[in-house]
Amino acid sequence: MLAILGITFPIYVIIALGYVCVRKGVFRPEHMPQFGGYVMNIALPALLFNAVATRDVGEVFDLTYMAVFLVGALATIAVGFAVFGGLGLSPGRRAVAIMGTTCPNSGFIGYPVMLLSFPEIAGQILALNMLVENFVIIPICLAIMEASKGRGEADLLRKLGRILLGVIRRPMVIALVAGLVVSLSGVGMPGPVLRVFEMLAASASALALFVIGGALVGVPFRGNRGVAVMIVLGKLLVHPAMVALALLAVPLVGLAPLAPDLAAAVVISAAIPMFSIYALFAQELGHEGMASIAQILATGGAFVTLNVLLFVLL
Repeated sequence: MLAILGITFPIYVIIALGYVCVRKGVFRPEHMPQFGGYVMNIALPALLFNAVATRDVGEVFDLTYMAVFLVGALATIAVGFAVFGGLGLSPGRRAVAIMGTTCPNSGFIGYPVMLLSFPEIAGQILALNMLVENFVIIPICLAIMEASKGRGEADLLRKLGRILLGVIRRPMVIALVAGLVVSLSGVGMPGPVLRVFEMLAASASALALFVIGGALVGVPFRGNRGVAVMIVLGKLLVHPAMVALALLAVPLVGLAPLAPDLAAAVVISAAIPMFSIYALFAQELGHEGMASIAQILATGGAFVTLNVLLFVLL
């Protein structure tokens, strides 16, 4: 158990440090988006580029892993539709709840967890998660949110087109594609260039966790707390359970089995709390209070659920 705490304890200490530093005025709340922007636009793209460009394409893009992660997410969305729809929630509130149960924070929390749990393949895991999340899961959730607004079909199609264009323009997606091009070319990068990307990548983990903690300061704790708790249960329990079930189904559909580390990583990846901009998306539908409560509770509750999951799987 001490070995498991050795993974989660440093992560939550840095999150707590970010919270205390902002709470005590060492940094201001408006600094957190700037720090987060560095992580999202420079450090994580450098990490992803390095992870893909320095590996063989067949090693990076594990189709079984991606299929398991995707099927688990789609199953969670289906469960969310059934459960939250059965509660009689408005389409907008249901859409926000579904996004909260399905979109993990693979960059800011997931990567540090993987770096401490599976240091040799942490970059590969992040690349696989980001591919599935950015190209499929997040666009689906955004489409559900757009559909909940009740706009016309033409309006919705235009919005979906903008969503997909926005995905392609993200620095992390550009970095993934660039890394893929370098990997396919077979041309190795010079040592000094590699060290630049390695240094930038090394700055991602601690700063990302610090931002998570600092961003929690001043978050409104007002909203539908009952639904927020259900979102947390969906994210921390249902989502990893659906991915685990998808993993069990791999032999039944003829896919190549996952290596033990990747099998554990895909379930753990689903158990990570929702991504940091969740409340911003929810704000578009007027449910940022509910989303903020869910985010705070999930970030704290994951200390327990991740420890249990790591103990079982590692």
